[in-house]
Amino acid sequence: MPALTGLAYGWECALARRWPGTAMADDAKAPTRAPRAAVADPGPREYAALNDAMDRYARGEAAAFSVLYERLGPRLRGFLMRVSGNPATADDLLQESFLRIHRARGAFSAGAPVVPWALSIARNVYRDHLRRKKLRDPAIAPRYEDDDDSPEERLPSTAGHPEELAVAREAADIVRRALAALPVSQREAFVLLRFEHLSVEEAAEVLGTTATAVKLRKFRAAEAIREALAKRSEEAG
Repeated sequence: MPALTGLAYGWECALARRWPGTAMADDAKAPTRAPRAAVADPGPREYAALNDAMDRYARGEAAAFSVLYERLGPRLRGFLMRVSGNPATADDLLQESFLRIHRARGAFSAGAPVVPWALSIARNVYRDHLRRKKLRDPAIAPRYEDDDDSPEERLPSTAGHPEELAVAREAADIVRRALAALPVSQREAFVLLRFEHLSVEEAAEVLGTTATAVKLRKFRAAEAIREALAKRSEEAG
């Protein structure tokens, strides 16, 4: 087994995923497949395009939905995948999220940033999903679900570098297990700040809590992941 010297880099790469493209559904229907992946760290132009598309869609311009879905879909899908741990669940919740966005578009405040607003909707969809699961089986804890994807699907391409692939695969599994062990509130805060690039204030708005609480949740989550990686590195020698 290769030494886990590159874990900090490896797990970041391993958790980054790309999803196939899709034809757009009309504005009154939920999309049936995940959109193509967006850039990992959207810049000001990407946010401006998203906000403009949502403003137009809220005013009743149905054609703006295509732009909104193509640019916003990957963000919501990535969030739902990381908090649920299950690609099939993420796809289902993505559809529900866009249905709710469609129904709530009239309540969107023109000029407001759409990403925190949409992530808040997606987060509520996920929480409702957890509550339904709990009602069906009270013994189920609100944690991660089984990920049916193969390890190879979750990892970046490292063709010709089997040792790097092995390190990335093990790092991804360690982080997945660490995330799975976290309380939902800590996992949500970590994902919003680390992967969705929200500010602390924006994450607090999405989660309906204070900035101080978000910082504490993210810190505890990061510490748990760091400890898991350090423990495995020590075991590997």
